[in-house]
Amino acid sequence: MSLSQAIGLVALGLANFASAKTYQNTNNSKDVVTVRWVGNTPEFNSGATFGLPWPRGKYQANQTTFSGLAGENDDSVQLESWITAYWPDDSIKWTGHALGGSEKVYEEYKIAASTSTEGNAAKRSNPSPQSRLTVRDSDDEITVDTGKLTATFPKSGNTLLSLIKTSSGKIVGQNGRLILRSQSGIEDDGENTVSIDKLRFESKIEEVTVNSTQDSTVRSLVTVRGKHQATSGTHDDWLPFILRFYLYADSDAIRVVHTLVFDGKADKDFVAGIGIQFDVPLAGEELYNRHIRLAGHDRGLLSEAVQGITGLRRDPGKNVRSAQFKGEKTSDISSWDTRVSSRLKWIPSWNDYSLTQLSPDGFTLKKRTKAGQSWVKIPGGTRAGGLAYLGGATRGGLAVALRDFWKKYPTSLDISNAATDAGQITLWLYSPSAEPMDLRPFHDGLGEDTYDDQLDALEITYEDYEGGYDTPYGIARTNEVFLFPFDSTPSADTLVSLTAHANEPPVLAADPAYIQETKAIGSYWGTIPDNLTESARTIESHLDFLIKFYQDQVSQRRWYGFWDHGDIMHTYDEDRHTWRYDIGGYAWDNSELSPNLFFWNYFLRTGRADVYRFAEAHARHTGEVDVYHTGPFKGFGTRHGVQHWGDSSKQIRVSTPIYRQVFYYLSGGDERTGELLHELMDADQAFLTVDPRRKVRKDNGTYVIDPTALDLDLGLDWSGLASTWLLEWERRGPRWEEARSKLNTTMHSIVNLKNGFVTGLGLYNLHTGAISPPATDPKNLGDVAVSHLSASFGLPEIISQLTDYLADDLPAGFEQAWLDYCYYYGAGAAEQKARYGVSFGSLNLKQGHSRLTAYAAKKLDNSTLAARAWKEFLSTDGFSPSLPWSSEHLNGSEVLSPVDEAAWVSTNDAALYGLAAIENLAQIGYAL
Repeated sequence: MSLSQAIGLVALGLANFASAKTYQNTNNSKDVVTVRWVGNTPEFNSGATFGLPWPRGKYQANQTTFSGLAGENDDSVQLESWITAYWPDDSIKWTGHALGGSEKVYEEYKIAASTSTEGNAAKRSNPSPQSRLTVRDSDDEITVDTGKLTATFPKSGNTLLSLIKTSSGKIVGQNGRLILRSQSGIEDDGENTVSIDKLRFESKIEEVTVNSTQDSTVRSLVTVRGKHQATSGTHDDWLPFILRFYLYADSDAIRVVHTLVFDGKADKDFVAGIGIQFDVPLAGEELYNRHIRLAGHDRGLLSEAVQGITGLRRDPGKNVRSAQFKGEKTSDISSWDTRVSSRLKWIPSWNDYSLTQLSPDGFTLKKRTKAGQSWVKIPGGTRAGGLAYLGGATRGGLAVALRDFWKKYPTSLDISNAATDAGQITLWLYSPSAEPMDLRPFHDGLGEDTYDDQLDALEITYEDYEGGYDTPYGIARTNEVFLFPFDSTPSADTLVSLTAHANEPPVLAADPAYIQETKAIGSYWGTIPDNLTESARTIESHLDFLIKFYQDQVSQRRWYGFWDHGDIMHTYDEDRHTWRYDIGGYAWDNSELSPNLFFWNYFLRTGRADVYRFAEAHARHTGEVDVYHTGPFKGFGTRHGVQHWGDSSKQIRVSTPIYRQVFYYLSGGDERTGELLHELMDADQAFLTVDPRRKVRKDNGTYVIDPTALDLDLGLDWSGLASTWLLEWERRGPRWEEARSKLNTTMHSIVNLKNGFVTGLGLYNLHTGAISPPATDPKNLGDVAVSHLSASFGLPEIISQLTDYLADDLPAGFEQAWLDYCYYYGAGAAEQKARYGVSFGSLNLKQGHSRLTAYAAKKLDNSTLAARAWKEFLSTDGFSPSLPWSSEHLNGSEVLSPVDEAAWVSTNDAALYGLAAIENLAQIGYAL
C-alpha cells in the first residue's frame, strides 16, 4: 500500500465516522434505573461513585439531566453525574454518578434521566439543595469543605495534605506527607555490605489540581503529582507518585488512591519503606485521655490509652476505668481514688506503638515508652485489619486505614510521639521492618547469550529470557487508603465498621439484565435465564466451580504481597502438589489467555459481590504491575513468568485495555484506570523498541525497524490497539479523533488484505494506521498464517463490541472478513484448503475458539454451525464434561500446608472455558 493510499484511508475513516447517523430510540429501557449495593447494604454511606450504561440514541448529552431518588417515598438524594462514554451519534453510552454522604443508607437507589429540548438549559448534574460541598482554589492551596470536614492541599513543598479539620473546627490531622526509605545494596550479598548507603526521602509536589466545577457539588477530586526527594544522602528525585483524594458532600471520610511508579535501578535502588505520615495534634489532652486503636483480626481491636489506669494495684474507680477503655473522657481527676491520682507520675506513658504484618499469616505488635527504651511485646494475631487511630477524648483524632492490609504485606502501622504535643500515624505500604524490596532478576542469565540459546531454553523452562528485558523499570502499584477524622475518640464498634468499610468499599451497580439490554459493554455475553436446560445447568456449575477454585487457591497458596496481590498462577505441578511458581513461564499468569475477561463477564451476568472483589483486585494488579508506564517498554505488558516483569516478551496483548474496561465503566470512570487506558494511545511507539519477531527472523542481522512498516499481528497486536482506540474514542479522550481515524484505517486495511484476518501478519504504518500486506506477500496474493493465540486476548470480544458500536457504519467487508476467520478456524483441513489453498495446520485451543464458531452461527443464523460450536466446546480439547469437576483436599507431609488440589486445572484452559461457556450460552444456548 502506498503512502497516498494510506492517507486516503485516513480521510475515508474520518468521513465515514463523521457521518454517523442519529439512531432512533427503539430500546424499551426505562427512564429510571435502579442500582443496588453489590453484596450487603453497608452500615454507613460516606459517599459512593458508580457507573451506568445507556442504550444507543436514548439520551443526548446536552438534553439530559439526572437525579437521584431512594426509599418508598422516592426521597431526593444528593447526586452528581457526568458522561464517561458516548455512542457514535453522540448519545450517552455510559455515565458516572456520585452520591453524597448520608446518615441513612438505602438498600437501593433510583437514577432518573429526564430530557429537555432546550439545549444548554439541561445540566448533567442535579444535586439536591442540601449539598454542602465547597471548594476554594487559590494560588497556594486548595481547600475542600464537605460540611463534615475540611481538608487543605498545598500546591508546593513536601506536604500533600496540610490540614484536616472536623466540622466543629478541631484540627485532627496535619502535615500529611509521603516518606520513603531506600538503600544501595542488600546486606546478605556478602562483600557489598560495608558499602551500603541508606537514604531517606519525602514527597516533593510538582502539580496539584482539583476537578471541581460549578456542577461539582457532590464529589471533589484533588490530584497531587510529584516525586520523592532525598532528605538524607544524595539521590536524584525518583519514584513518581500520584495521589488522588476523593471527598464527598456531607461525608466525614477521605478516600485516597496512591499510585507509585518504579523508575529506579534494580541492582542499586532497594526500597526499604514506603509510607504516608500524618501529625495528630494532642496538646491539651491529658495522657490518660489519649487513645490508641489498632485493628486486629476478624473485627478485633486493640484498645489502649497512652497512660493506662486499668489493671493498677490501686483502683481509680470503675467508672473511670470504663470510660478510659471506651475512649470516653474520664471524670475529673479530683473524683478519682487519691491513691491513684496522687501517683500518676509513676505510671509509664506509652509513646510509640507498632503493628507489623510481614506475612499474610501473622502480625506482631509492640510498644515502648520512648526511643532508647526496650519494646514491650503485645500479643499479635494472623491478619490485621489495617486501621490505626490516634487521638483524645476531647481533642479528637484521626484514623488511617489501608485496604487489603495483610494481602499486600509487608505492611506496618506506626503510632509515634503519642505522649507529646504532636503525635504521628505512619501507614507503611511497604514496611521498613521487612527485608528491602529486591527487584533484581531471579537468575543471572544462565549463559543464554544468543537467540539460539534463548530459544532452546524456552523449550525446557518455557521462559522467554533475554538480557536487559527483565527489568522492573516502569512498573507501578496502586493502593487505597482511607482517612477518618473524629471530634472525639470513636467507639470500638465504629472503628470496626470503618475497618470493614476500608477493606470492602461499598459498590453500587445496576441489574445484570439492564446492563446487558443496553449493549453498552457488548452483546456477546448474556444473563442467566430462568429456564436452564440440564446441560446448561451443568456448565453453570462448572463455571461456579472454577471461580470458587481460584478464589480458594489465592487464599490457600498465599498469592499475596505488595507486587503479587491480585494475580493468579499459570500452570500446576502435580508431582510437587503446587503451582509452578519457580519455573519460567509457568508461574505468574499476567493475563495469559484472558482470565480477566472471564472474571468480569462472570460478574456482569451474576452480579455476585465475591466475583466483583476478585475481578477488581485482578484488574488493579494486571493493569499496574504487569504493564510498563514509563521507559522504553511503556504501553506494553510482560508475558507470564516467575517475576511479573521478567520475561522478554513485551506485548500489548498483556496491557490491552479491554481487560480493565468493565471495571472502569462500572466504577463510574475510576480516574487511575482511565489514566491507564489513555496512556496506551502511545503503545504502538513501543514497536520501535521491541521487535516481537526478533528471535525468529531469518534476516535478523540486517533487519532495521521501519516505523512505516512495523510487523503487526492482526490478532495479538491489533486487538490491543483496537480496544485502545475504541475506548479513547467513545470516552472522547484528548486524542479521540486520532483514535477514531486509526481504528477505521486499520479496519479498512484488514478488509483490503486478500485473506483478511487469516493473513495473520501485516505491516503497520505508525503514522497513518494503514496496514499493508506482510513482507512475505508484497503483492497481496494471500498469505495464510493462523495462530491459536491470535483470538485468545480479547479479539472476539473487541470485534463484537465494534460491530455493536458502529452498526451500519462498520466498514464494508469487515464483518465478512471476521466471520471467515470464525468459521474456518474450526473447519476441517479440506474446507480450509478449498477456501485458501492451504490448510491452517495443527491448531489447538479449539474449546476456547468455539465461541468464534458460535458468534458466526448467530450472525449467520446457522443451526448446523451452532451444533458444530457445541461439539468443539464439549469434545475437542480443554476441559471435558468427564473431568472430576471437583478438588481434592490434601494435608500431611505431601504439602507444606493443607490445600485443595485440582491437578487437571490450568489457567489457560480455565480462562478459555469460562469465556467460551459464557459466550456460547449467550449466542447459541438454544442449540445445547
